Amino acid sequence: MRKSRTRYLPFVDTIRTYQRPHLKNDLLAGLTVGTILIPQGLAYASLAGVPPIYGLYAGLVPLIIYALYASSTKLSVGPVAVSALLVYSGVSKLATPGSEQYISLVITLGLLVGIVQIIIGICRFGFLANFLSHPVISGFTSAAAIIIVLSQLKDALGLELEQYESTLANFWGFLKNIGDIHLPTLAITVLSIGLVLTAKKISTKIPGALIALVLATAVSYFFNLESYGIEIIREVPAGLPTPSIPRLDWETVKILMTTVLAVTIIGIVESIGIAKALESKHKDHNLDPDQELLALGLAKVGGAFFQAIPTSGSFSRSAINSNTGGKTTVSSLVSALLVLVALLFLTTTFYHLPKAVLAAIILLAVLSLFDYKEALYLWKTNKRDLALMLATFILTIILGIEAGVMSGVALSIMLVLYKSSRPYVVELGQVEGTEYFKDPKRFASAKLIKQITIFRFDHQLYFGNAAFFKEQLYNILEGSEREIEYVLLDASHINDIDSTGMHMLKDLVKDLELRSIELHISGASGPVRDRLYVSGLLNEIDKHHVSLTDAVLWIQKNELQHSDNSINPLQTNIS
Repeated sequence: MRKSRTRYLPFVDTIRTYQRPHLKNDLLAGLTVGTILIPQGLAYASLAGVPPIYGLYAGLVPLIIYALYASSTKLSVGPVAVSALLVYSGVSKLATPGSEQYISLVITLGLLVGIVQIIIGICRFGFLANFLSHPVISGFTSAAAIIIVLSQLKDALGLELEQYESTLANFWGFLKNIGDIHLPTLAITVLSIGLVLTAKKISTKIPGALIALVLATAVSYFFNLESYGIEIIREVPAGLPTPSIPRLDWETVKILMTTVLAVTIIGIVESIGIAKALESKHKDHNLDPDQELLALGLAKVGGAFFQAIPTSGSFSRSAINSNTGGKTTVSSLVSALLVLVALLFLTTTFYHLPKAVLAAIILLAVLSLFDYKEALYLWKTNKRDLALMLATFILTIILGIEAGVMSGVALSIMLVLYKSSRPYVVELGQVEGTEYFKDPKRFASAKLIKQITIFRFDHQLYFGNAAFFKEQLYNILEGSEREIEYVLLDASHINDIDSTGMHMLKDLVKDLELRSIELHISGASGPVRDRLYVSGLLNEIDKHHVSLTDAVLWIQKNELQHSDNSINPLQTNIS
């Protein structure tokens, strides 16, 4: 296994085992992704509130660093819409978008997010991302899609719209000014969207966004679209980013920390989620989530020293990388090389690029974020998860993007705590003619056993649900019409017991004894048995059984012996 010399630098193994046929695939995938990355980089930089060139900077050094350290061979990193929106939402409260101070804060933000992700990766805390449930992510991204769309209406429709912190205020502002739509700007937006969609329909390998960008720039240059009131990008600096040390002081760290946490959380969930999906699809590489976090963090830190805005895993570009046959992270290096060429030789051509084209690219990119299909699916399958999704969606719309992320995290944690504090419990019956024990409410052939309550608890037994355990068992006992003499605990689904759970079981044994009821335990795992033994709950070894079948047979045999002993003296006297 590869875990020694190259654990923290997987690219070494990539080079050692690289096969010549892979080069063709990586070149095609890298060039295709690069042609998408260039227009998206320009667009997402604008969405983040910085000059477009910083989006290209984010497609250079971060991609190179990520390629060296990543365990995923398919994930494509760079600027993405949701992270750009989070950056704008957080930093725009502290400085004027586009100003030197604003740009400095954005670069520092990327550095801090990278440092946090490196720490999480080294400490192997990547599992924490699992606490953000899918309904919460869907609710957040759906709300983010609406917020992004509203933020782009100004450039997409040529409107004079003031940007507010409140999404509802921005929507109201749009409605009030809807009659002032600039038709030439609208035409460019519609034509750009139509061109990209047409190209995608013909083949996903056709870089429709890049074609739209080139054509619109050429038309703008030759027909002087600026004279028709169409906003253009204007000057874009040529050349490579100048290395610089990001601003880093305690005051800056404090004011950015909320945004750092929001970008970190969403970046982890987004990137690891995409990488896992691609690993599952291709099965040609092993994903190490902690190594991925290290790679993503190093990419951000390295990028911050070369003026890159925060980067993350891109769903659209990763899908393109996968579908065009990318085999290794060499494809990311090819994409970075294409961005390098654009920075050295093509930036001056972006002067006449209409802002409406970038808005169109963003609008198309975020359409897939609005996950209405998930809402319909949850309506049919899980109303509780639907409520969680809608709650996150509404909170994000009302409170804003950062508060939406934090609310989603809080809701996810609350859901985990709620589910663990009230796990599934059931009284089991024996399926007639078999050794199987099932829920009688689901299996008509499962019958409750005379004098025995078989109680199954589907979770670890700890301080958060010990009282619930006792309450549910007593509800079953008090609701039973049978005379219960034995409680048989099916512990096969209990993987751990803490001290509170132990104390509860001890008290339970005493309470049941007062009711003339014996507690038996079946199917306890090794670690649980060890804890039961240490706590003194294994003193009576005949009350612990390997399986439910063994337990029921032992109890029934014991009852039969008791019956025989009570009858024999009478029979002797009669005889």
